[in-house]
Amino acid sequence: MKKFDEINIIPFIDIMLVLLAIVLITASFISQGKIQVNVPKASSTVAFKSDDLAKLLTVTETGEIFFNDKPITMEELENEIATWSKEQKVTLKVDAKSMFQDFVTLTDIIAKNEIKNVAIVTMKEKGK
Repeated sequence: MKKFDEINIIPFIDIMLVLLAIVLITASFISQGKIQVNVPKASSTVAFKSDDLAKLLTVTETGEIFFNDKPITMEELENEIATWSKEQKVTLKVDAKSMFQDFVTLTDIIAKNEIKNVAIVTMKEKGK
């Protein structure tokens, strides 16, 4: 029987690099969300990292409301937001073609519960 003086770790490193690439690729798809929304364009945007602790509120073009990619009514959403702490992080993703009233209603509920840490998802205009 042959005695091993050292362990060859190069195959192990190759496997770990492939797994790392797979994780990074799938993480970028997950962060986009499941609900397709055409967010409005803005000339000035601030990039931020998505936070796992942030609650995602989505409004589609037809006015449907989703909480963390699950459909919810406005009354259920009001009750849910009432249970959040004032330091809760919230991300608003509103379709550009949705009614402005939907956006105002959401921000009104958030303001009524004194939640200040709100991010609004937009897309940077090209060429600016």
